Amino acid sequence: MTRPALLMALALSGFAFIAAPGLAQQRDAEQPIEVEADRLDLDDNAGTAVYTGDVEIRQGSMLLTGDRVEMQRNAAGELTRATARGDRAYIEQQPNPDEPVARGWGRTIIYHVAERRVELIDRAELHQGGDTFTGGYLEYFLDRRVVQARAQGEGVEGSQRIRMTLQPER
Repeated sequence: MTRPALLMALALSGFAFIAAPGLAQQRDAEQPIEVEADRLDLDDNAGTAVYTGDVEIRQGSMLLTGDRVEMQRNAAGELTRATARGDRAYIEQQPNPDEPVARGWGRTIIYHVAERRVELIDRAELHQGGDTFTGGYLEYFLDRRVVQARAQGEGVEGSQRIRMTLQPER
C-alpha cells in the first residue's frame, strides 16, 4: 500500500459512525468506505482529513454528504469526530433491517463517535419513521434514541422555532 493510500485508510479507519448497536453497527462496519469529493487535504500529524466539493461518503447503510466534510482521528487512528457543512448537509442510516432509515439535515452536522451523538445545527431537521423534528439545533443520541431540540444555539442564525410531528403508535 502506498503512503498516501495508507494515510487515507488511517484517516477513515473506524468510520462506521452512524450505526445503532448490534446488527447495523456490525453490518456497516464490515462494509467498504466509499468517498467521492473534488479535493482531499490530509494532515497525518494533525489527524485530520478534509474533503471538499460535493462530498459523498458511504459505508453500508450510512451516508454523509456536504460541501465540506472534516474527519478527525486520535493517535490510534480511530475516528473521533466527523463534521459536515453545506447549505443542506445530510446524514442517513438504517439502524436495523426492520426499521426505517433515520435522516438528518442541517447547515452543520457533527457526529461525536465515542458519545454516539449527532448534532444538527441551523435549519436542522430529523426524520425517524413518520416522526419529524425541526428547529435551530437538534441533538440526537443514537443508542438511547433521544432527541433534544432548541430554537437557538451556537451556529444558528436567528431563532428557529422547534416543530415536532409524532405519529401515533400502531
